Parts: sequence; C-alpha cells; structure tokens
Amino acid sequence: MTTDPAALDDPFVPQIPLDRESAVPLYKQISDPITELILAGTLAPGQLIEDEVSLAHRLEVSRPTARRALQDLVNAGLLIRRRGVGTRVTPTHVHRQIGLTSLNEDLLKAGYTTRTEVISYQVHHAGAEFADKLDCPENEEVVTVERLRWINDVRLALMRNTLPSRVAPTFSELGDRGLYDCLESSGIRLVSAVQTVGAKNADQREASLLELPTGAAVLTMQRTSYGPDGRVVEYGSHLYDASQYHVTIPLVSP
Repeated sequence: MTTDPAALDDPFVPQIPLDRESAVPLYKQISDPITELILAGTLAPGQLIEDEVSLAHRLEVSRPTARRALQDLVNAGLLIRRRGVGTRVTPTHVHRQIGLTSLNEDLLKAGYTTRTEVISYQVHHAGAEFADKLDCPENEEVVTVERLRWINDVRLALMRNTLPSRVAPTFSELGDRGLYDCLESSGIRLVSAVQTVGAKNADQREASLLELPTGAAVLTMQRTSYGPDGRVVEYGSHLYDASQYHVTIPLVSP
C-alpha cells in the first residue's frame, strides 16, 4: 500500500459509536476499533492520530478516558508518542502469541515478507556453559548459528541458536528456511520448551546489527527446546526490536 507522506500528517479521526450502557469500558470501546484498523493495515505506519484533548471533546468522554485508550495502544506497541511529532502508528507491528513455533513460521502466517541472513555458523566443542544448556557432555561437537531476521525489509530480530551438530541444519538451509522448519524436514520433532522473556538495552554491536541507537530497548527471549525423548534439541537466545514486537501470553485460571 502506497501512502502519500503528506496524508500521514493529517490526523486520523476515528468515527466510533459509543454505547454508554455497555459493560465494556469506554476507553476500550475507543481503543479496540483503532487496534483493528491498525492490524488490518487500514492505518498506515506513521499515520498521525487525533490527540487526546480533541478525541475527548469530540466523543464527549473525559480526558483521562481518552488518554487511557491511547496509552493502551502505546503499551501494546501499536502507537508511539513523541514530543513534537504527536501520537502515530508505529512503523511495523508483530504480535506473537507464545507457542512452540518458529518466528519465521509465525511471520509468514501473519502475511509478512521475511528474509534471513546467516551472520555466523560455528562448529565447536561445548564448553561448560553450553554443556549445561544442552545437557550434553563437555567437548561434544555443537553448532552455534547467529542470524538476522527481516520483515518487509526492516530488521526485526537477532537470533543465536546452539544445537548438537548431529541435528544442526546446514548454513545454506538456515539462510533459506526457519530453524524449526529445517528440523522438521529432517524428522526432528519438538514437543516442549521452556522460554524466558525479558528486556535489556542493546549494546553497540546489537544496536548496529538491528540498526537501532545504542542503548535502545530490545526484548530478549531464551528458549530451550526438547524432543520426544526428553533430550535438548536446541538452545536459543534472541533479541527483538521492542518498538516492532510484543508477545501475547494466554492465561487461564487453575
């Protein structure tokens, strides 16, 4: 979709019919339709959004209600607020529900165009750290691969994975396909994983590779994946541009 850059500076004014008798809070009645427009691609990246004062006045709601609606969209990674440029739709939006799937698979299913660059592919012997993470003997031969993942020609993730060499895909395979797709094609099935999600500030190298300012916020993920026999298949440590990516974790009552 091609958008006139000048049109992005014309504030989008959401036409939202509010049901004041509904049990759904007014701020959510405002934020949900805007969310749908952004996820559908109706609102282009960089589009200016009506400010909270105007929004509150036009919809006849309190300013805190309008502020909450917009702030929820900021917290979800859909909008970004910057002094001097207003509230705008963020450049790209990757919304991923946690599951035992590969990033590349999830991106393709969401309709993104992806590209992968293998930065390094090292065959080495496991030291104490990787012997512990892979639950293997020290000095076992392992492969550590580092890759950059693009969506729609924008850098999204820096991924490092270590696997026993007996199951590791080749350099060329990893450049063409996702890691889990390569493993599945080799008859290696993953049945469970333990994943940790965190955040940090990118160091100089990480920021350079992701084309971010040094110290920019990045989302971190560490995952240990297991096969049917309970053996570790891979350990991954990934960084994501936090302005483009957020995670959804379903919660259920015990």
